[in-house]
Amino acid sequence: MTEPAPNRLLSELSEEFFQVMNSSDPLSATMLGVPGFDGRLPDPSRKGSERSQSRFAAIEAGLATIAGAHLTPPERINHAVLGRLAWGARSDLQHGLWEANASAAGYVSPQGLVFQAIPAAPLGDAGAAELYLERLSGLAGFLDAVADRYLEASQEGRESTSAGVRQAVEQLDGHLSRPLAEDVLVRPALPRDGRESALRARIAHLVESEARPAMARLRTVLQERLLPRARPDERVGICFIPGGEAGYRDAVRRHTTTDRTPAEIHQVGLEVLAGLAPEWSELGGRVLGTDDPVEVRARLRDDPALRFSSASEIVGKVTQALVRAESARDRWFPSWELPDCVVEEIDPVEANNAALAYYRPPTLDGSRPGAHCVLTAHPEQRFAYEYEALAFHESSPGHHLQICSAQALRNLPSYRRHLDAEVCGYIEGWGLYSERLADEMGLYSSELDRLGMLSFDALRACRLVVDTGMHHFGWSRQRAIDFMWENTATTRANVNNEVLRYISWPGQALAYMIGCREIRRLRAEAEAQLGPRFDIRAFHGAVLSQGAVPLGVLEGIVRAWIESVPRD
Repeated sequence: MTEPAPNRLLSELSEEFFQVMNSSDPLSATMLGVPGFDGRLPDPSRKGSERSQSRFAAIEAGLATIAGAHLTPPERINHAVLGRLAWGARSDLQHGLWEANASAAGYVSPQGLVFQAIPAAPLGDAGAAELYLERLSGLAGFLDAVADRYLEASQEGRESTSAGVRQAVEQLDGHLSRPLAEDVLVRPALPRDGRESALRARIAHLVESEARPAMARLRTVLQERLLPRARPDERVGICFIPGGEAGYRDAVRRHTTTDRTPAEIHQVGLEVLAGLAPEWSELGGRVLGTDDPVEVRARLRDDPALRFSSASEIVGKVTQALVRAESARDRWFPSWELPDCVVEEIDPVEANNAALAYYRPPTLDGSRPGAHCVLTAHPEQRFAYEYEALAFHESSPGHHLQICSAQALRNLPSYRRHLDAEVCGYIEGWGLYSERLADEMGLYSSELDRLGMLSFDALRACRLVVDTGMHHFGWSRQRAIDFMWENTATTRANVNNEVLRYISWPGQALAYMIGCREIRRLRAEAEAQLGPRFDIRAFHGAVLSQGAVPLGVLEGIVRAWIESVPRD
């Protein structure tokens, strides 16, 4: 039987999605290392959102005309991925939950993403530097439009939370209080072509005369217009705004790439936490001499010897973990040549807004390596036992390995080589899967660091309970904080940061444990069916073979691989 000819319309729709996705969100494109969008800024207005929605809807309509029987197997995968992503992008724009959730969170706060993405643009030549100037010249208009969008939402009863607004004000204050020469927008690495001083002066002028006044105007809107009407801590859930319940249901579906309901996911979280209790007892007994999970967590929190003493100590610990993981990689994965991963410290201004770490992918041209960006501010507040699990999640065998291997898949459409939050269930599921995989690989340096792995498992299970608790069941902020504090061993500061993150980004926190459980389930299915024919390197190669995909698509990929394994 002959294979059908390549579907031209599907290829065109794939390229259209790539263009629409990155032109509507060029700041995220910069973060992902996608070339061609570094001079642009998003249009945060509702009209801009509606234009992008229409283009995504047209992609969905085009996909509906394509008959699956006339597609090759790779095209059927692409059709399924593109359909899910086009719906997700349109749904996200349609609900516009960010406009009712002002915050400082990098992925969902427009101004927060500015400080994270713009300085990350690679400036390897004069052309790239001109694009940087072009983006800076539009920044004031962008920030003013963000302020207008927040006001429009607030006037319609879609008020932001007081916690999120205060966080955003604090972030802007932190950046505005810095000397101009230390502004993150002013001090990117510039091409060394003899014009560095003149270029730096042009950048500083734009930031001082245009960008910073716009930041101050946005701060005034947040402080004087939004904060007095903001939702109190008792109503932080997105369910309390008009359209919030429907928006949350779609956000859950989009981030997990499943059709599970918020109530189902809430129950999964409770069950996972209960299932971790024997591990707390067993590992705690060996390491700390007590099998009481509550006492184990208290001991981990209260012992000052388990904290870091300096930022350099944090960097050293995660760097060593990365080196160990890379040295063991070829025994667990196909042999791939991947770009380097470096460790970078997160700007201290973001210390009260940021997660403990995040990953920034490399650029395709090699001008920027992959980066495990780690929070090192206030090291005396950071628990040393958490940072190895964190490193394995963000660098190798986690996000760095998964995202870089996807970038290398030249047979995939462009949009599928540069995916991140669009398929959170897979990407964050892989990151969490990697924390336990690192234990199988023998990468943890001590039993104490394995307790950090367990603590992070508990934290991700808590996310299922707390996120749905606030946004579906209407929990207060304090109830969410108390639940996390009682069920994890992380710091009070991290609990507060985590809960603020869930408030500002409804549904995203569910992706980790839901995705991880699905990868583990598929691995168990493969091991059971293949028995001695199961090869862990080949399984990981199959899971990573198509880049990031919705979890339902991943199931089909793994089952096809199982069928393809030769029988003895």
